[in-house]
Amino acid sequence: MLWMNISPHIAKNARYTIGTRIENKFLDLLELAREAYFTKKENKEDKLKKVSDCIFMLDALKFLVSVAWEAKLLSHQHCENIATKLNEVGKILGGWKNSLKNPEKKNRAL
Repeated sequence: MLWMNISPHIAKNARYTIGTRIENKFLDLLELAREAYFTKKENKEDKLKKVSDCIFMLDALKFLVSVAWEAKLLSHQHCENIATKLNEVGKILGGWKNSLKNPEKKNRAL
C-alpha cells in the first residue's frame, strides 16, 4: 500500500495523529469497498448506498491528505503520488455508481 511507504517519512508527532487517521481511512475505505462488492446485485439500493459511502469516505481521505500536505507533513512528490491514485479510485467508484444507477446503459462504445 502506497501510504505504508509514506507514513515513516512523516514527523513522529504527526505520524501518530493525522498519519494514523489517514491510515485508518484507507483501511475503512478498503473494507467498505469489499462490502459493496460482495453485496448481492438483487439488493441494488443497498449496493448503491455502500458505493456512495465509499465515495464519501474517499472525499474525506482526500481532505485529510490535503491537510497533511498544507501542514508540510507530506512532500510534494508524496502528495502527488497519493492524489493521482485517489483520483483513479474516484473515477472507478464514480463509474461503478453510474453503472448501478443506469444498468441498461453500457459504459463502452462499439
